[in-house]
Amino acid sequence: MGISLTYGQVMIFVTILWIIYRVIAAFRNKRVDWKNECKILTVYASIAFVTRLVYFPLFGDQDKIVFIYTSKNVRNRLNLIPFVSIINKYQDWDINFFGNIAMFIPVGLSFPFCYKQLNNIGKVTLAGACYSLLIELSQMFVFGRGTDIDDLITNTLGALIGGTVYFAILHIKQKSGKTR
Repeated sequence: MGISLTYGQVMIFVTILWIIYRVIAAFRNKRVDWKNECKILTVYASIAFVTRLVYFPLFGDQDKIVFIYTSKNVRNRLNLIPFVSIINKYQDWDINFFGNIAMFIPVGLSFPFCYKQLNNIGKVTLAGACYSLLIELSQMFVFGRGTDIDDLITNTLGALIGGTVYFAILHIKQKSGKTR
């Protein structure tokens, strides 16, 4: 028993939430900074990108997700042992491993670009880890998906790599006289 959603439906819902969030921010700030809105749009794009890859895999015939209400067989969809997928080397483990890293590099790039509070690699990595944890916990309620500590680790590593690239570019720009 559950609800079935397509990628389009999910993105409409996420887009409505995003617009509400940005309208509230505009009212709170009593103005709209269009340059900043364009920057923040990169966060939305990374959320859309991650949503597409996490819940609607590019390969296979899964064109919709089904949210379930029961917690039956949660143990079968929950892995808390790090790197069990690498140790057991199930089919496509390498695509999963490196794909999770690559998927979160844009998160590590876009978060500090948009949010001044994320002003060092540690904060960006922690934000990426929290975002990954939110995704992993949400997958407990999606039919056919699972929560895996490996995904949390590799996603966080991707955010770390993206943040490192961002701050390296920022450092190079500052050395050449161009600032944020």
